[in-house]
Amino acid sequence: MNGSRIAAVGHYQPAKVLTNEDLAGMVDTSDEWIRSRVGIRTRHIAGPDEPVDELAAHAAAKALAAAGRAPADIDLVLVATSTAVDRSPNMAARVAARLGIPRPATMDVNVVCAGFTHALATADHTVRAGGARRALVIGADKMSEVTDWSDRTTCVLVGDGAGAAVVEACPAGAEPGIAPVLWGSVPEMGHAVRIEGQPARFAQEGQSVYRWATTQLPPLAREACERAGLTPEDLAAVVLHQANLRIIEPLAEKIGAVNAVVARDVTESGNTSAASIPLAFSKLVERGAISTGDPVLLFGFGGNLSYAGQVVRCP
Repeated sequence: MNGSRIAAVGHYQPAKVLTNEDLAGMVDTSDEWIRSRVGIRTRHIAGPDEPVDELAAHAAAKALAAAGRAPADIDLVLVATSTAVDRSPNMAARVAARLGIPRPATMDVNVVCAGFTHALATADHTVRAGGARRALVIGADKMSEVTDWSDRTTCVLVGDGAGAAVVEACPAGAEPGIAPVLWGSVPEMGHAVRIEGQPARFAQEGQSVYRWATTQLPPLAREACERAGLTPEDLAAVVLHQANLRIIEPLAEKIGAVNAVVARDVTESGNTSAASIPLAFSKLVERGAISTGDPVLLFGFGGNLSYAGQVVRCP
């Protein structure tokens, strides 16, 4: 069994930007109120003619181009999403069709905000076991479509977007670029983050999630580092689920990643659910904030209440 690595990443966001001032004209809120509570300034919103699979395909195409790979090089497509409207065909099959990928295995992964890190672990396991040579792993969500835009407690949080990674087997003898995953859930807290009902609507118990994340997540993140044979001080970057800046900043400090760049994409993108980690990671790579080979902790948490984290090497 060979290890796997991330060969390249890519991201995509819709052109429309919704500011806090725009929201203040829609519900009883203000720029100061939003910034002080969640740290968000702007978010990107997809139009009615921009479905989830289109967002995902744009991000995936960029990752493929960055990796220097053609669609025919991919034999597994995994899409992490919780905002797919139809049951079949799934988002992965639709992305494969858009990109012209011949005969891939296609699966959707619905673990909400922890979806990308779950999908990344699944791709890693599949490549290690020889079930695939090269995978496209995508996190994509259109949260605007499941949001009650009259509810100021949730509509100020969400954004739309996608991020993707090309995962492939490491060359013989090379160190794995994706460390063992630490994943799990707290089923009794599954109600804390919900997308349910007809029509489906996003709701959460923010204080419950905040308390869990700030108290329970730091030791889990440190254990994910241990599984990679590293300490938090060794990390070059930390990319947590971009839920709330007031969660992200204290968590990075509690983890002990004192030398790491901390992703704060939530300020300009909002909470994009499964897209948040690959979106933020890809932006760090694009800006040159981290370098090839740097160890980066990815850690998703949220719906179910599920979590998954692993240390990866920057492509």
